[in-house]
This record gives sequence, C-alpha cells and structure tokens, in this order.
Amino acid sequence: MRRFEFAVDRRHAHAVNEVFADLRRLRVVAIAAAVVSAAVTAYLIWLGHPWSYLLAVASTLGAVTSLWVALWAPHRSSIDRLYADGELVPAVVSETYPTGVVLLALVDVSTPEATDPRYALVTRKVRDLPGHQKRAGERVPSVAIRTDRASRQVGERWQSVSAMPIAWGTRDGRVIDRARAAISEVEWRLLTDNLALAAQVRRTSAKRLLLDPQQLPDDLGN
Repeated sequence: MRRFEFAVDRRHAHAVNEVFADLRRLRVVAIAAAVVSAAVTAYLIWLGHPWSYLLAVASTLGAVTSLWVALWAPHRSSIDRLYADGELVPAVVSETYPTGVVLLALVDVSTPEATDPRYALVTRKVRDLPGHQKRAGERVPSVAIRTDRASRQVGERWQSVSAMPIAWGTRDGRVIDRARAAISEVEWRLLTDNLALAAQVRRTSAKRLLLDPQQLPDDLGN
C-alpha cells in the first residue's frame, strides 16, 4: 500500500475537511438517537406490561448501538489517522458546478485478504478544494478512506471507499506537489482517459465502477 506522510494542519483540516464534517454529523445523530432510545426504554419499563419489557430490551440495544457509534466516531475521525491509514491515490476534477466540483478517483477496493488488487473508478462531489484550480482535468492527489471497516466488507472488496484530497489536510502547496509527483503518470493518464465515465460512475448506487483487470496497464499490477 502506498502511503504519503506529511504534517497535517489540524486547524485547516477541521475547517475544510468534509470527511471530518460528515463524521461529526454522524456523532451528533448517534447521540440524539441514544437519548431518544434511552427515553423510550424508560417509558416502556414504566408501563410495566409484559410486552413493554420485550420492547424495552430492543430499545436498550438501540441505545447501546447508538452510544457505541457516538464513541467510535471521534476515534475514527482523527484527522491524522485518516491520512496516515489512507492509501495515496490519484483523483482528477471531472465536472465543475457553481457549488463545487466532482472528483473522479482511481482506487484499489480489494481488502487486505485479497490476493490481487481490484481497481475501480469512484466519484465524490466536494464543495471546497483549496490549493487547486476548479477546472476539468485538475490533478488532485488524495488518500483512499473506508467509512466503515466493521460492516462494509463483502468478500474480497470493500463496498464503501472514497477519496479525501491531500489539500484538505494542508495549506502547503509544496506538499500537494510532492503527493502529485508520488503518483505515477500511468495512473494520472488512466483517469484523464476515462473522464467521460464520471457521469456513469455517479449514476451507480455505490458511486463506483469496477474496471476490467485485463484492460489495465501492466504497471497497476495485473
């Protein structure tokens, strides 16, 4: 796995990193769900009916699950960990809008247990992209992240993989340039040649399109 080390600017990341913002919102929702489930549990126990005790057990499980998610989210959303654990991947701007851009990224969606890599095109719509020009074809070095390691794994492929720009973790243009140079020209060219597929990828439910291993360059390990 290709990793990229750099000093994360935490203040900058907390301000612009949309992955962190999504996980923060997840925590708020989980806390609210835990409070509601706990209140429902207390009410069902107060009723004192046999059937209400059964429902109280289910409600308690819901409260415990929500509380676990609320406690898990801060650990999972550590900015430094997100960048340290992620694999460096190429992404390019495929579409531009007044409210943001769409990134098309090339990622290996195979799990550590898989014997061979399996590449896919994935898309992500982002609102802010500091350090980059918002134009089609702009090269945006990123890291691949998995939003749910516990429940999203199916067989030898991860179902949920997305790209997080290096620019969301630093203001230093030299760091972005170094990350861009660490990605092979073969990978950048593969993305550029497939920009037209971005719309097709966005129409899929998982926002990804598996690539035929036989049609990939030899440099990608086929």
